[in-house]
Amino acid sequence: MTDRSAMIRVDQAGEYGATRIYAGQLAVMGDRAPHSGEVRAMADQEAGHLAAFDALMAGRGVRPTALQPLWSAAGYALGAATALIGPEAAMACTAAVEEEIDRHYTRQLGELHRQGDDPELADMVERFREDERAHRDAALAAGAERAPAYPLLSAAIRLGCRAAIRLSERI
Repeated sequence: MTDRSAMIRVDQAGEYGATRIYAGQLAVMGDRAPHSGEVRAMADQEAGHLAAFDALMAGRGVRPTALQPLWSAAGYALGAATALIGPEAAMACTAAVEEEIDRHYTRQLGELHRQGDDPELADMVERFREDERAHRDAALAAGAERAPAYPLLSAAIRLGCRAAIRLSERI
């Protein structure tokens, strides 16, 4: 396995997990809840990111993480649980996840730019990182920090994201 394979695998897993989080949120929130339109727009954007990574994986012969079934269930459950707490908790989930993804993509970009041998992947990561930052900023503007126990909720979600990233790189 090359470093690029691990990068692509973990990024595809992250985008897949994001689609599952938003699916769980939308299943609970429906279309009339506060912020459901924003969540649906973010979900659509994540689906586009996932499709791009799926195509890149197929083109380069990279296998998905073996943990994908776990990420499906965990992502959906996280999305549904935070939406059940309330709209601000759903936004807190988005802000926390996107903060970790921003950090992850920024680290990857540093490596990709240093090595300079994969402009296609670097361009994807850079474009998608900007989308993730916009999602985080929108979630914060929508009241993420007003969620019950926001510091604890955010820290727990960010820790889970970091663990998922490390596991998906390897398994």
